[in-house]
Amino acid sequence: MRKAIFPGSFDPITLGHYDIIKRSIPLFDEIVVAIGINAEKKYMFTLDERKRFIEEAFADEPTVSVVTYEGLTIDLCKKLKAEFILRGLRNPADFEFEKAIAHTNRRLSKIETVFLLTAAKTSYISSSIVRDVIRNGGEYEMLVPDAVRVKK
Repeated sequence: MRKAIFPGSFDPITLGHYDIIKRSIPLFDEIVVAIGINAEKKYMFTLDERKRFIEEAFADEPTVSVVTYEGLTIDLCKKLKAEFILRGLRNPADFEFEKAIAHTNRRLSKIETVFLLTAAKTSYISSSIVRDVIRNGGEYEMLVPDAVRVKK
């Protein structure tokens, strides 16, 4: 059984994240979207909201589940018996950042990191851009799955 962990803060999940998850479904028997908890970080959406957005977006995908966690992603992988970490790459800066983490994770464990390039149509989208659009009253709906809706 090929199980992958897709870690992130997902504040909020974007169409880029959504695309990576959808395209990885045929590659893995199970995908666990893992929302990391970082006490140092100030989030726009609560943990429950972020979890609900993802669960609703993938309600029709039985092989996709959502968990929350603290600590190292490789420890979560070991706990859930996942052999892979799934990551999306938008640009060269993402690659350099993610490469260092992947090498570290590989050094500390047997966990492999699998990278998927984001689709050209979503490669410009980041959660920080979405938050900025929302904060400033812009039309964010075209950047996120339908499940992500904020009260105005």
